[in-house]
Amino acid sequence: MGVPQTMEALGERAEFIKESLQKSQTITDHMVAILGSFDHRLSALETAMRPTQIRTHSIRGAHGNIDKTLKAAEVILSQFDLTRKAEAKILRGPHEDLESYLEAIDQLRSNVDFFSSNKGFKCSDGVLNHANQLLSKAISKLEEEFRQLLANYSKPVEPDRLFECLPDSLRPSSSGSPRNHGDGSGKSPTDHQEKSLENAVYTLPILIPPRVLPLLHDLAQQMAQGGHQQQLFRIYRDTRASVLEQSLRKLGVERLGKDDVQKMQWEVLEAKIGNWIHYMRIAVKLLFAGEKKICDHILDGVDPLRDQCFAEVTVSSVSVLLSFGEAIAKSKRSPEKLFVLLDMYEIMRELHSEIELLFESKACIEMREAALSLTKRLAETVQETFVDFEEAVEKDATKTTVLDGTVHPLTSYVINYVKFLFDYQSTLKQLFKEFDASDPDALLASVTTRMMQALQNNLDGKSKQYRDPSLTHLFLMNNIHYIVRSVQRSEAKDLLGDDWVQIHRRIVQQHANQYKRISWAKDPAVSLCSRWCVWRWRCNGS
Repeated sequence: MGVPQTMEALGERAEFIKESLQKSQTITDHMVAILGSFDHRLSALETAMRPTQIRTHSIRGAHGNIDKTLKAAEVILSQFDLTRKAEAKILRGPHEDLESYLEAIDQLRSNVDFFSSNKGFKCSDGVLNHANQLLSKAISKLEEEFRQLLANYSKPVEPDRLFECLPDSLRPSSSGSPRNHGDGSGKSPTDHQEKSLENAVYTLPILIPPRVLPLLHDLAQQMAQGGHQQQLFRIYRDTRASVLEQSLRKLGVERLGKDDVQKMQWEVLEAKIGNWIHYMRIAVKLLFAGEKKICDHILDGVDPLRDQCFAEVTVSSVSVLLSFGEAIAKSKRSPEKLFVLLDMYEIMRELHSEIELLFESKACIEMREAALSLTKRLAETVQETFVDFEEAVEKDATKTTVLDGTVHPLTSYVINYVKFLFDYQSTLKQLFKEFDASDPDALLASVTTRMMQALQNNLDGKSKQYRDPSLTHLFLMNNIHYIVRSVQRSEAKDLLGDDWVQIHRRIVQQHANQYKRISWAKDPAVSLCSRWCVWRWRCNGS
């Protein structure tokens, strides 16, 4: 193929391409025109649809509001329904089903709270007034129910039931007195018995059945929440205080004052003191502790009222018990009362920590102070009785003369008194600490020494009643020897010490020598007899 032909073919192709491009441009122009018309139509459509979209959005909002309104109405209707059901239960009263009645009151309170916080409802005020009136009626019925329930299950505790709650060692014997402590015998328990008492287990009496306590607690809670605290306080106080006082009367507790005590024969008074010691232990460890337990249970959650209730329930009973102790402490002092006073002081010290614990609240401060005051008053009376005893011994003016110069009855009495005193060593040492920070052993030794000295002073006076000087010395020798020997055989020896014993043995020896000298001068035969007597005295324990 030649060049002209090739050029002609290329020309034809170029013309074809040109025509194709022109056609493509035409098509593009047509497409642009078509698309431009679509844009215009879409804008017009959007403008036409906008009102419809707005209406649709409004419809959706209205639907949401309707849902909310329906839900709110459902809640309100449910509250009305619950109120209606609660009202029905309350109108039936608490006797049929107390637990259901209490639940109805709780529901009614919940409804009151609901409508109080939603006062925007037109019905709120009316519903609130009705609910509050119904609630007030319900609480009034509860008040009567609480009174009846508490009264029905509050009965005085029989003495036998109380005795069963004591440790075996403290249960009364057939005579009605405790077996080994506080029986007015003038004997203090041994150290072993004291430790046994400290570790003794007491079982609290059942004052109200345990199954009833939760119901009483729920009733008390509802009354307190309903603003009936004062009614609750009066019902509880009057019921339980009366029952407690009856329990103590059945036990034998009676209110006695100073004048009553002064008129009693000593034997009767001694027995009453022994019983009082027993009653104090029972009252504090069993009755008051039991009252505290049920008061804490029933009035749990109503703290100020709870403490005040317990104080008011027990105040009269505590007063009756302590008034007898005060009457004894303030009555006319006498040596024979010393040991029962120590028994009384001992029981007050034993119960001190429990009294402090039971009556720890501010409402009980008067009872705590009264118990502490009695303890100190008893200690003071014991101290004063010591002084009285020393003076009575020193000034004893009995005209009883021992013809043969043997031991005088006063000497035996004082020595036995001191022996009994040492049965109360631990009590006396505690008592001395009430007034003096000095060594209690030294204070006890001082008291004992003063008693011995008072006795010796009196014996010196009695020895002068003898016309025969030899009998004077024989009398002093025998009596002082009896004192020394008794001290050596008792616990007093450890406190008075060997020096005291040696000094008085020398005094005995001096009187023995004087007796021999005078007897020899008067009659050698009598002197030989007296020497034999002195020799026998030495063999018997000098």
